[in-house]
Amino acid sequence: MPTNIFSPQSIAIKLAERLRARRLAEDWSRRTLAERSGVPESTIKRFETHGSIGLEALVMLALTLDAADEFAQLFPAKTLTSIEQVQAPQRQRGRR
Repeated sequence: MPTNIFSPQSIAIKLAERLRARRLAEDWSRRTLAERSGVPESTIKRFETHGSIGLEALVMLALTLDAADEFAQLFPAKTLTSIEQVQAPQRQRGRR
């Protein structure tokens, strides 16, 4: 069965691969990244091998690896495509 390229697990694995590549580009060991970020080395290893990490730890790693700007682009405002969308009042809560 083919894996969905946009499944949560596949996205996490791709993020982990990019983090590892960025760490190695800095010529840092997991221990060095752990010391600089405050994220336990075991958490970094688990992320790099299984794609599992908490959001706070991921943000701390991104900050340490100078990749925090990418988080600012994660949920961009939706582009309005009609005059009705522009004129509609902004909702504070979802309908469902």
